Amino acid sequence: MKEAFYGMEYAEIRPERETDGFSGTLREMYERLGKAWCAETCAPRMRGDWTPENRTLGQCSVTAFLVQDYFGGTVYGIPLPEGGFHCYNVIGGQVFDLTDAQFGEKKLDYGGKNPEQFREVHFRDAEKQERYLRLKARFRDA
Repeated sequence: MKEAFYGMEYAEIRPERETDGFSGTLREMYERLGKAWCAETCAPRMRGDWTPENRTLGQCSVTAFLVQDYFGGTVYGIPLPEGGFHCYNVIGGQVFDLTDAQFGEKKLDYGGKNPEQFREVHFRDAEKQERYLRLKARFRDA
C-alpha cells in the first residue's frame, strides 16, 4: 500500500471530538483504514481488480464519507471519464484524498469546479450504504 495520500503533509489534524473511541490524527485514520479496506468494501464493478496491494481501489466514496464523520468538512467529486465521481475531502480549506493511490501516477484535478457530493444521494444506493457501514465497522474494529 502506498505510504502517503494527497494532503498527508497536513494530516496531523484531529477530530473536534472523539467518535466511536477514535481521536487520532487523519494520518492515523489512514493507517487504520489500511487494515479495514477489503474487497467487500470495494465498489462492485471494481471488485474483480481489487488486491491488498491496491486496497484503495473502489473505496473513495465510502472512505470520504467516513472521514467526514470524524473530521467534518465537505466531500467533493472529480468527474470521471467513465462516469461517476472520485470522492475526496476538504477539511478546513485543505484537500485530502485518502484513496488517490488507486490512480497510480495519474494526476487528479482537485480544482474548485468539482461538485459537492452528498451522502443522501450516494446512499440511495443500498449496496453503497451497506459498504459504508461495513467499512465503518471494520475501521472501529481495526
